Amino acid sequence: MTPTEFKAAKPDAFRGALLALWWDAQGNWDRAHEVAQEVEDASGSWVHAYLHRKEGDLANAGYWYRRAGRPVARGDLDAEWARIVDALLAA
Repeated sequence: MTPTEFKAAKPDAFRGALLALWWDAQGNWDRAHEVAQEVEDASGSWVHAYLHRKEGDLANAGYWYRRAGRPVARGDLDAEWARIVDALLAA
């Protein structure tokens, strides 16, 4: 599944961190954040980090990147979103 196909899919096809990313792709940051907060593993922390970086809260994002065991992302947000989707779909 490509990121474009992922965005067009129905939300009931996903759960956890992928569902949070799906909500973000639909423009619903608040719902994405609610879902990410419920995921208590590294994938949830990674998505949580991305969401706070997108929000502009870099200190909070840094905390969540550390919890995810990931380096702090600095590039394009859309590219990061696609990388996370690709990684989680492949898992």
